[in-house]
Amino acid sequence: MDSTLEITLLMVITVVAGISAQVLADYLKVPSIVFLLLFGMVLGSDGLGVLHPQLLGSGLEVIVALCVALILFEGGLNLELRDLGRVSGSLRNMVTFGTLITFIAGGMAAHWLGEFPWTIAFLYASLVVVTGPTVINPLLKQVKVDRQVSALLEGEGVLIDPVGAILAVVVLDVILNGDADVALAISGLGLRLGIGVAIGAAGGWLMGVLLKQTKFLSDELKNLVVLAGLWGLFGIAQVIRSESGLMATVVAGIVLRGSSIPDERLLRRFKGQLTILAVSVLFILLSADLSIASVFALGRGAVFTVAILMFVVRPFNVWVCTWNSDLNWRQKLFVCWIAPRGIVSASVASLFAILLTERGISGGDAIKALVFLTIISTVFLQGLSAGWVARLLKITSTEAIGVVIVGCNPLSRLIAQLFQSRQEPAVLIDTNGDACQLAETEGLKVFTSSALDTDVLEMAGLATAGTFLAMTNNGEVNLVLAQRAIEEFQPPRVLAIFPTELQSTSVTNPKIHQAFMPHASLKTWSRYLSDNTVKLGETTVTDNPDQLTHLKSLATAETLLPLLCDRQGRLLIAQGWEDWQPGDRLIYLFNAPRSSMLRRLTGVGNAVGPKPETIAEVEDIPQVPLLEPIAQAALELTPETVKADLS
Repeated sequence: MDSTLEITLLMVITVVAGISAQVLADYLKVPSIVFLLLFGMVLGSDGLGVLHPQLLGSGLEVIVALCVALILFEGGLNLELRDLGRVSGSLRNMVTFGTLITFIAGGMAAHWLGEFPWTIAFLYASLVVVTGPTVINPLLKQVKVDRQVSALLEGEGVLIDPVGAILAVVVLDVILNGDADVALAISGLGLRLGIGVAIGAAGGWLMGVLLKQTKFLSDELKNLVVLAGLWGLFGIAQVIRSESGLMATVVAGIVLRGSSIPDERLLRRFKGQLTILAVSVLFILLSADLSIASVFALGRGAVFTVAILMFVVRPFNVWVCTWNSDLNWRQKLFVCWIAPRGIVSASVASLFAILLTERGISGGDAIKALVFLTIISTVFLQGLSAGWVARLLKITSTEAIGVVIVGCNPLSRLIAQLFQSRQEPAVLIDTNGDACQLAETEGLKVFTSSALDTDVLEMAGLATAGTFLAMTNNGEVNLVLAQRAIEEFQPPRVLAIFPTELQSTSVTNPKIHQAFMPHASLKTWSRYLSDNTVKLGETTVTDNPDQLTHLKSLATAETLLPLLCDRQGRLLIAQGWEDWQPGDRLIYLFNAPRSSMLRRLTGVGNAVGPKPETIAEVEDIPQVPLLEPIAQAALELTPETVKADLS
């Protein structure tokens, strides 16, 4: 077969297999690298023999270098500096002291357990100090953990990759040139980092200025200009000093993100799509080139080496580097467990294996096999169990509590009081000074400012809050505020009150949910509250369809407004009736307090229900009827005065 056709088929099969692996992983909600590794090994020389990456020759190194540069730039572009500020001390320690700990301990383990010579053992350790964003970022998108933990893991993955790659190059130079001068090695490391930071910072700033000043560029062309720019910076840095290009791309991404360029969201989306393609191609090619026999030939010593790295070195590293941090033991334990190795380890190991073999130094294939064993072990064990571990430790973002509410009206004040009664933080934001002052007199925390100001949202605690609720009198403004909250802080639950006709249009982000009922009028229910014509009630949802029919008819007639849903001890904003589950305790407002009407609604006659439980008394609502299920076929509404203080 013609070599050109062979290479064409190689790339076509690689792309198809890579995207197929991504689709399958997305469907099964597992890290994509799991299937990328499996597909690559199955299609490679030791599998079906379909893919032969060696046909690319030195072109494979070029593809790896450019794709890794793109991946690291995208990682820097997605870093949220606001979140990194909260874990800056721990992140600095993990990139510096943590790298040194892993390097020394990993080298000792590879020498004593894997029986590698000291030089080869430390070369292996330099290759596995990194935790790549190619694995961490997709993993954290699927396993929603709290923002402190995700910021620390994402920051470590992006920043430690170029540091680890440069460290590995320094160690390789020592092996190839026989130069054991420690001072010279450290200066080489510092020089590469310095050149990368300088070129990346200057290039990122220039790209930001260019994108903001050139009005004639279309959005599509802007994206391609950035792509050309990042590869240009990578090439310049590489020419000046080898392996400094990776740091240049990371810093360029961080600086460009801080430049507040127009349509930044579109740029990140474009770069994210390119990164998915790059990761897919790289992992398929590199795993297809792996010799399975060489992995099994390593023996038990290699398995023990990887185990020590995962279960001893990583936990010790994390606990030392986060000693004085605000992270609790659950968060630290999760960070200890999550350290999968990624594309930088695989690509640099593959390159080093070639260089060592060319120079007649044994150990290149063994190093590559041990690095891939580390990647496979960490990805499969940690990646597949991450969700279970996060839920076990209760650090998923869905466990976050508290609410930030935009709009200071009677209904929002009531909701904030209900959250505070559960010892959950509640913060109100509004530009109306009089309304904010009234809320403060009721013991609520208020910010008199615009919710479009991200600094105000941060001070309000949206970074750690479980719920964002936009409920001003303008539904379109609520959608804009909710979209801004998603882009800047990504809270687990985002709700807004907006016109029903916008629900099925492209204006509405699928992550934004309609609060309360689709046809509920904020002005109407706020007036009811101000006029003291409503009462607060509670009921337990059952699987009885008659109960849901009663509740829906009341809500449609604007007689009843579902406010909150207490689900297994968690307080959630009600989202219509579609989300109700048996066992939920529904807290609502009722606008027909006459006892005769209550009994007609139940259809139970004079049946006597169970004694209602106390919830709370609101300042403007002295009587609180409680709705409780009586039988499978009907409901009983029993009014009762409740004695409790919400403040």
